[in-house]
Amino acid sequence: MVAGVVLAALVGLMAGSGYVGWVLVERSRPVDLPTPTGEFRVGRTSVEWTDSSRVDPFAPKPGAPRRLAVWIWYPAEANATAARADYAPDLWSGLHLQGVASLFQGPFEMLRDHALQDVAVAPGRFPVVVLQPGMGFAAPLYASLAEDLASHGYIVAGVTPTYSANLTVLDGQAIGSTKAANPDNLGDNTPGADAAGDRIVATWAADARFVAATLAGRGGLFAGRIDTAAKVSYVGHSFGGAASLEACHLDSRCAGAVDLDGSQFGKVVQAGVKAPILLLGSEDSCITATCGPKAKDNPDDRRRAQSLIDASTGPKWCSVIPGARHFNFTDYSAFYLAQPLRKFLPLGSIDPRRALTIQNGYVVTFLDHFIRGGPAEGAPTCRTGSN
Repeated sequence: MVAGVVLAALVGLMAGSGYVGWVLVERSRPVDLPTPTGEFRVGRTSVEWTDSSRVDPFAPKPGAPRRLAVWIWYPAEANATAARADYAPDLWSGLHLQGVASLFQGPFEMLRDHALQDVAVAPGRFPVVVLQPGMGFAAPLYASLAEDLASHGYIVAGVTPTYSANLTVLDGQAIGSTKAANPDNLGDNTPGADAAGDRIVATWAADARFVAATLAGRGGLFAGRIDTAAKVSYVGHSFGGAASLEACHLDSRCAGAVDLDGSQFGKVVQAGVKAPILLLGSEDSCITATCGPKAKDNPDDRRRAQSLIDASTGPKWCSVIPGARHFNFTDYSAFYLAQPLRKFLPLGSIDPRRALTIQNGYVVTFLDHFIRGGPAEGAPTCRTGSN
């Protein structure tokens, strides 16, 4: 994740013992995730589900079924008492940066989560949101967004895409990525990159739909708590945003799809979406069909986004977060990251926590409007090809 030049810079800084000592003190201070803005307390649990109807195309063992680790955030009972959930427990701690770079990132043990582990679900019935990470990332790295949605009365199922994520944990074993599921050229517009993206996004979209259906059909903790009358929504960052759009295109029960700074892939690019969509980009991307103020012109991204927008028949919202870059849509905006590490990661000039506040506000407003009839004055409409 961190280029060789970054490591060289970090090693150079380590030679300055005064600076390193200051970093070691700062990284040991507790850091709270952004406080959820909804009325509900938040619970969290985790499950491992197997889709026996599908063969995993990326599994090293031919014919193996698709297996997924799913973290679920949800509205918790007001009087629930339990310890706060660990941000990244056990083998999930491997999501932390490794090597020299790890010294310049605050340890996960100092990151305080707002979710309570395995507490009872609040009374009532709640709509489901399936949350998918960016390529190489895992669902736990989106706790800020998931907790905020749960506090507003959504059950959020975060899916970590096995073999595409740099780390997932199944049956107590850490599983890394493979080239087939996480190719180097994805999204760089080289020959074959679009075809690879289309293949992988189909698997991720199937993952999302499987998780939505499984959650709705299971009892246990969520028995009687799923609003089966409400349609499912799909939200994702980066490649997960593309998969969310594809899942929504394929799912007649989709209430809406959110793409957070993700270049689009799959059949949805040409076919569009019937449900409402939100495309929320960074200042240096072109995923809304209009390039951000600091973006290099990317005609392929603009073309795909414009095709998606023009083919989609539901309401379409498009906007850009000024000063935000790609990692500002993840919990990297909440982590303690010392310079020069923060400088070399794709984090923009915006205050990191403000970036999460804006992102979460967009997503909650979008879902509340189209699922619950909430207000949406000044909704940012997308530019169509006829404009």
